[in-house]
Amino acid sequence: MDESRSWTEELKISGEELLKETEKLIQEGNVTHLVVKNEEGHTVVEFPIIVGVIGAVLVPILAAVAAVAVYASHFTVVVTRIGTPPPPPPPISASPTA
Repeated sequence: MDESRSWTEELKISGEELLKETEKLIQEGNVTHLVVKNEEGHTVVEFPIIVGVIGAVLVPILAAVAAVAVYASHFTVVVTRIGTPPPPPPPISASPTA
């Protein structure tokens, strides 16, 4: 895996899922940066993530995310990862209908 490459993805999630999804992303180990945006696209909170973050270091990050989650029902999480991005999904082919 080429560790020097980074790529981003955007996840649309609800306020209820925000904390759980953030914790899951951090634990994946290849996330280097998280940006949480509100429904209008404004950045609400932004965190650099140090690879290998565990335990007590996560508490302030997750507490901030939990505090943000109560203010809106939908968020966009912009995730920056290291490594090679996954391949794009195959194109949807139109099958003939009989």
